[in-house]
Amino acid sequence: MRYFLHLAYEGTQYHGWQVQPNTLTVQLELERCLTQVLRQPIHVMGSGRTDSGVHASHQVAHFDAELGEGPDEATVVYRLNRALPKDIATRLLHAVPERAHARFDAEARTYEYHVRLVPDPFSVNHSLYLDRMPDVAAMNEAAACMLGSFDFTSFSKVKGGENHYVCVCYEAGWHHTPGGLMFRIRSNRFVRGMVRLVVGTLLLVGRGKLTPAEFKAILLAQSRVDAGGAAPAQGLFLSRVEYPLGLVPEAAVPVGMPYFVTR
Repeated sequence: MRYFLHLAYEGTQYHGWQVQPNTLTVQLELERCLTQVLRQPIHVMGSGRTDSGVHASHQVAHFDAELGEGPDEATVVYRLNRALPKDIATRLLHAVPERAHARFDAEARTYEYHVRLVPDPFSVNHSLYLDRMPDVAAMNEAAACMLGSFDFTSFSKVKGGENHYVCVCYEAGWHHTPGGLMFRIRSNRFVRGMVRLVVGTLLLVGRGKLTPAEFKAILLAQSRVDAGGAAPAQGLFLSRVEYPLGLVPEAAVPVGMPYFVTR
């Protein structure tokens, strides 16, 4: 039987999501603990790959297993959380149709990038500190240029291994938060390195080094060399993965997020 597992993790200690030789990753730890708890070899497939140092407040993975007369789904979650490191937490486990796929069935994903404008020693691993307020209005004017369907080659890592670079962006904007700012972007898909490169370039707009019109020109140029550098990893969170209505229960939706996909 196939299951979807909803989880969160603090990515500071991990070299990203995906299993890699001779290094610690979230997928590696999750597979190790699932294998231990379910007493059968388990391979998980995530909804997407987060980079080294990036966090997730909502990640989804699927795996195949036979629970049989063993523990129910809630008990598996309980036992899994006892086995996992404290910086990985599972939230919900539920059965899905045999062909359901955590990555390919996802209809939209949301990322959030956090910026602190007030020094905070407790946010060092979860935000980027700026010593002055950027021009938020200019950054939002530039971010609005991304709404719709665009080729994001300009904001992709070189040789990212993508088949194409077209993404449909539903939301992109900066929001004030206590002591700082948060950038939220929601799209049907993301190319490798896209969010951190977008944030890094938008911050150039916020510092007055680029105009919103120049940001749009960089997007349309489809040339990586014109974009700014990537923002540091620690401020980035995968915050929501959305699926077709009925595939996941309402309890899986992150608190404060709408249940239905809106486009």
